[in-house]
Amino acid sequence: MNKIVRTQYPIEKLPADLRPVSVQGSTVVVTVEEVDPRAETAEEWLKYVEAIRHNLPPSEEDAVDTIRKLRDEWED
Repeated sequence: MNKIVRTQYPIEKLPADLRPVSVQGSTVVVTVEEVDPRAETAEEWLKYVEAIRHNLPPSEEDAVDTIRKLRDEWED
């Protein structure tokens, strides 16, 4: 993620909707940080992580269990 920090930034240079009620001539610290569009909320992030986990290949143990179940079906 990209992050830009400006210290001692003049209030007068801020857009009107970002200007705090303050004394003219004051300075502020401005931080601009890029947001990952895949994870705008915690809920969306969890869905994203779950999707990745769901698409992972099975573990060796899972693969062995599946083969054993299939083999056992044929023995019956």
